[in-house]
Amino acid sequence: MTAHKTVFVLNGPNLNLLGTREPAVYGAQTLADVEKLCADACQRHGYALRFHQSNHEGALVDWIHEAGRLHAAGELAGVVLNAGAYTHTSIALHDAIKGTGITLIELHISNVHAREAYRHHSYMAAAAKAVMCGFGVLGYGLAIDGLAQLLAQQQPAA
Repeated sequence: MTAHKTVFVLNGPNLNLLGTREPAVYGAQTLADVEKLCADACQRHGYALRFHQSNHEGALVDWIHEAGRLHAAGELAGVVLNAGAYTHTSIALHDAIKGTGITLIELHISNVHAREAYRHHSYMAAAAKAVMCGFGVLGYGLAIDGLAQLLAQQQPAA
């Protein structure tokens, strides 16, 4: 059982506006709804959840560093990161992911490849284990399920 493992779910700028910001693109669910969905997914897999949102790049970097410390201690399942607009601008987040060696899934609620051209490039993708987009907020639960599958594949057969 992996009860001691933690999943970090990190949300970048403007995700605090979920439910009111462009509901045709992002849906009607709020960030609180997303947190509940993530808590349920973590519970299914026996993980603890650390759920954060910030409009500040440095806070996201700090949380990735914190996840890296748990990773070094063998206590991290992985990180799900919806970096919002920082996806397309933040070399600092890329470097934090690479520097910590964490398993990270980059997540987007919308299909960023069907949107404006500037949303097609991600600084996170090269450092991420996987990239998910276009599943709406359900993608968060799918990403946590994916982390569980990745960890299960890494476990030696009994």
